[in-house]
Amino acid sequence: MVKYAKEVDNATKAAKARGSDLRVHFKNTRESAAAIRGKSLVNAKAYLEAVIDHKRCIPFLRYNGGVGRTSQAKNEGNKIGQGRWPKKSCEFLLGLLKNAESNAERADLDAAGWLGEHCLGFGGGQVKGLDTDALYVSHIQVNKAQKGRRRTYRAHGRINPYMSSPCHIELILTEKDQAVKAELEEKSERKLSRREAAKKLRSGTTSKSA
Repeated sequence: MVKYAKEVDNATKAAKARGSDLRVHFKNTRESAAAIRGKSLVNAKAYLEAVIDHKRCIPFLRYNGGVGRTSQAKNEGNKIGQGRWPKKSCEFLLGLLKNAESNAERADLDAAGWLGEHCLGFGGGQVKGLDTDALYVSHIQVNKAQKGRRRTYRAHGRINPYMSSPCHIELILTEKDQAVKAELEEKSERKLSRREAAKKLRSGTTSKSA
């Protein structure tokens, strides 16, 4: 069984996906993954597709040496304004998101195990997948993989290394819990202070009970 860097509390409400030794640059992918961390599945996919179309950009916060500045980066909340459009990294992340979404539709099959799979034939009920609209990227991590070694030929008979920087990517989609008490908290009015209550009473909006 593949081990993830983070384990979810409720496996029936989460779906996982990962890729190993992917031929895509680690630094670009790390920044792209940080940009979609915490976003909903729908927003994350729309964001990556917009980056591929150069309508939005990925803000570079850590590996930003020599990265140019663009106004799109400031729109994403980067005060420095450094950003790029790593197309290949976004395509890999978009594929992993779609993979995890497919796993979410049958995540309860894996959680139910052998018993749940065989109970379907005995009227155990139809298997229902997770609500994809309620999924969000609760965990995403990019690690360095072993570098690929090649060579390039230089002047005067010299040879220099020509290395690639692949990476491992893992992500977890979790279904958000619906807050039952949210409506009650919105309906409950804030307690007024003495000064505010007296001002409200003087304005005639409330009548003092006899």
